[in-house]
Amino acid sequence: MDNPASRQADMSRHRAAILLNEGPDFSFEIQSLDPPALGPREVLVEIEVTGICGTDLALAGGYLGKPNSIIGHEGVGRVIAVGSPTATALMGQRVGVGWLRDSCGTCHSCMLGGETRCRQQVFSGRKVAGTLATVTVVPERYIVPLPEDLPAELLAPIMCAGVTAYKALKCSEAVPGSWVAISGAAGGVGALALQYALAMGYRVVAIDGGDARRQSCLDAGAEVYIDYEKDRDLKLAVTRETKGSLCAAAIVCAGSAAAYEAALTCVDYFGTLVGVGIPPPTSKVAFHPLALIDTGIKIVGSMVGSRADLAEAVEFVRRGLVTPKAVSIPLEDLNDHVRAINQMNGKLVVRLRD
Repeated sequence: MDNPASRQADMSRHRAAILLNEGPDFSFEIQSLDPPALGPREVLVEIEVTGICGTDLALAGGYLGKPNSIIGHEGVGRVIAVGSPTATALMGQRVGVGWLRDSCGTCHSCMLGGETRCRQQVFSGRKVAGTLATVTVVPERYIVPLPEDLPAELLAPIMCAGVTAYKALKCSEAVPGSWVAISGAAGGVGALALQYALAMGYRVVAIDGGDARRQSCLDAGAEVYIDYEKDRDLKLAVTRETKGSLCAAAIVCAGSAAAYEAALTCVDYFGTLVGVGIPPPTSKVAFHPLALIDTGIKIVGSMVGSRADLAEAVEFVRRGLVTPKAVSIPLEDLNDHVRAINQMNGKLVVRLRD
């Protein structure tokens, strides 16, 4: 391992991809910046790689409120400086930096273990600078230790997309061995949800559009693939392909109101629909209350995961049960690829160090 202390001592400037023209015509410009200030309970993390996900595009496009000029929240790196002498043991630790950068730890949600619902939560790339930079500042208590024996390109997608998929499946409370539908199963979150579902013992109904995505889902282990472009009645298609069964749960990874409405029809009595896909701000999901009253179906919203969820999600990767596909690029090529993340055969991962 190289010496993180000596690297920090030599670092008078650092590079970052600065967001320009927030909105439909956004772009990034690589700039050299002064090192960020380090508080007494903070650590400085040198970022090796960071993934890019749909939330980053939404931030850059101006759909989620005013972002920080440095976005990104799927970072993997090492602690190279600490703000307190009591934290020196963290020096050199390999860590992950995700979407949730901090929480208060004392509100009702935090006390119940729901830090992702904290009313004072801090998100990476919104209130604070994100991971599209060679260094970033993180509260001591919010770094996530990562194993040394895995490539950073495999770990970065788990920091948001992977843990989001894993937590959604946990929230479904489906019994292993039962059918689980994954809507948007070939997308960034959906492809990982498919792998986690198989690793957790579910039978997967993959829902997406097109023959290329069919092959991708079947190659990944889905037992059934349903093309929503050809099968408009998803309930009928699911019962046909599963020989008469509906699903114990549906995980909606697609970002559209139609995906939510269609997935609800695939869920069996007392099942759960878990939403993680983010439709445009003006979208409204419409269904009759009897759809829930008559069937006992639950609708649950799930957002990323806690630090404990992250540790669990990473363990699946360490054991070889989940293997994210990654398309790795240097920081200089970010503008050439960032808008194509939904067409890539894998998660876009940006290298900050060569």
